[in-house]
Amino acid sequence: MDTGGKSLSSKHRLSYQDVYPCPICRHGEISCLVLTEAFACNFCRHIFTADLEENTLRVEDSSQPLSWRWNGRHWQSIHREDFDLTLVIWIVGLALVIFPPTLVWFSYRSLPEPPLLFPLIWTVLTLVAHLGLVGWLLAEHYQFPPYIAGKIRLRTWMEHRESKT
Repeated sequence: MDTGGKSLSSKHRLSYQDVYPCPICRHGEISCLVLTEAFACNFCRHIFTADLEENTLRVEDSSQPLSWRWNGRHWQSIHREDFDLTLVIWIVGLALVIFPPTLVWFSYRSLPEPPLLFPLIWTVLTLVAHLGLVGWLLAEHYQFPPYIAGKIRLRTWMEHRESKT
């Protein structure tokens, strides 16, 4: 049992002999790589290192320093203290969503006799395109599981399609 909140029972401890759900894609399973002290996912192919004493897992093949703690049933994200980068990403994202459509709208409104429909459609399309771009950047930065799973399925489908031709 738990003594003083420090040690976990053996079923709650990470072990290189066990198989766990992947914390990134949540579709695959991670297991120990042969002759190493690392884990790999059979679905998304990410590589992880584990700290068995702290019961934590860290992704190694990503630019983002993502880590999780195993509680015996599922992974809990360990929040990183990278506030400066996160704040910059959100500020740049908001600027990319707000400024281009605003510029298009101001140029539409500055015309002496503005055309009725085309500039308005252009402004909306600019907003949607930039919102999609920022959404993609945020999904890449935060590694949202549905996004990662969709990206992997698309890659698998493309590889399967190429192998048939």
